Amino acid sequence: MAKLSINTSQLKGYIPSLKAGDEILLSGTVYTARDAAHARLINFINENKPLPFNINGATIYYAGPTEAPPGRPIGSCGPTTSGRMDSFSPTLLNLGLLCMIGKGQRSEAVINAIVENGAIYLCAIGGAGALAAKCITSSQVIAFEDLGCESIKRLEFKDFPLIVGIDCNGDSVFK
Repeated sequence: MAKLSINTSQLKGYIPSLKAGDEILLSGTVYTARDAAHARLINFINENKPLPFNINGATIYYAGPTEAPPGRPIGSCGPTTSGRMDSFSPTLLNLGLLCMIGKGQRSEAVINAIVENGAIYLCAIGGAGALAAKCITSSQVIAFEDLGCESIKRLEFKDFPLIVGIDCNGDSVFK
């Protein structure tokens, strides 16, 4: 069976039909953010400061890409362990975050927030960062440049292979 190709701008319409274990190819705008960037986002929210990107409808990829080699938009760009963002994720989901991409299980609080907000969690294959980078057509630092590889970047994906880890009903490939 062919993998479903989905653009991030249309992802919301697909979420109700996607089930845990489904394989997709994702294209479109995605933002990177790991632990330190998430902590800063939450501080911005708590201080009523504007976020560096519109969180409503956004997709966050838990990754800290390496420096781009000559002629490429990005270096290795594999997923990091998603559980490290679990304390931050419900707040972001409640503000409209639509999709998270990473690897590994999520906490019950995150699963509940996914269900409550009609969101989705997608899993990327760990250990294949160089291969994943081939599906990224552009990369631009948009916030927290001082964090280096953990800065927030706006990426453009082209047919990035992913598996639905937790669907909008709370069903999980981890159970």
